Amino acid sequence: MTNPAIRLNNFQAQFKKTSSKNLADTPFVFEESEMLSMHFDMRSIQSVMHKSDPNNLVLGYTQTMMGFLFFNSAPERIAMIGLGGGSLAKYCLKYLPDTHFTAVEINAQVIALRDQFHIPADNDNFNVLHANGADYIASQSNKVNVLLIDGFDEDGHPANLCSAGFYDNCYRKLNDGGVMVVNLLASDLKFGTYTARMRDSFEDKVVVVDAEEHGNKIAFAFKGEGEGFPISKETLLERIQALEPRHPIPLHNTARKIMQRLKAHTTHSEWAQMFGASL
Repeated sequence: MTNPAIRLNNFQAQFKKTSSKNLADTPFVFEESEMLSMHFDMRSIQSVMHKSDPNNLVLGYTQTMMGFLFFNSAPERIAMIGLGGGSLAKYCLKYLPDTHFTAVEINAQVIALRDQFHIPADNDNFNVLHANGADYIASQSNKVNVLLIDGFDEDGHPANLCSAGFYDNCYRKLNDGGVMVVNLLASDLKFGTYTARMRDSFEDKVVVVDAEEHGNKIAFAFKGEGEGFPISKETLLERIQALEPRHPIPLHNTARKIMQRLKAHTTHSEWAQMFGASL
């Protein structure tokens, strides 16, 4: 068996060799025996895929983003800004087969890697658009039930994907009862500014939770009146019981974080009832 330190050194050497050939704004793929990952630089990972299970959500933040299911467990239409390796798209295609999914990606070279990441060809329920995400959101045709915002460049969040006007357009792009989900970097100095803009655009119906992995936070912003927000303990219990048998991701973790952030007075026994031995 190879010494773990030697394996790590080999991995780092191979990764540096691969990334050193990369040009600015050009994605590159790093391949191991079991994994495939997409990068723009040595500092961050855009996407990770298990070769043996291409539809699996490997990165924790993508698992947390699926928390939109608590607000809308059967969305008719989902749109995602930022394709990457297509992890969320592939997962939704497999586990939400009746949902139409549109992925909007501005970088043609990212789209060109779709075959390597097993992203399926366009069909009646799925399409990839080569377009500017902000322009797509500004268009008020083809409203959606869920918006997944996961667009980054080498400097972090592009300005046109985190402005007050962008979040206003996201609100208008959603049908009533819809939810916007945004992947945020906890270290971003403008983190508070972005979440304040979301609260202004979505009438303060916003909850932000820590992602499954360190460094990311996920914002859920709800559009609509009535009982959809804040989500009740009773509704959450019903949905977690219905969803968990069908989804191989730790949805109970996201549910607990959402309820805690909403300051619900939930006792330990109620959590045990909801999540049982998973606590």
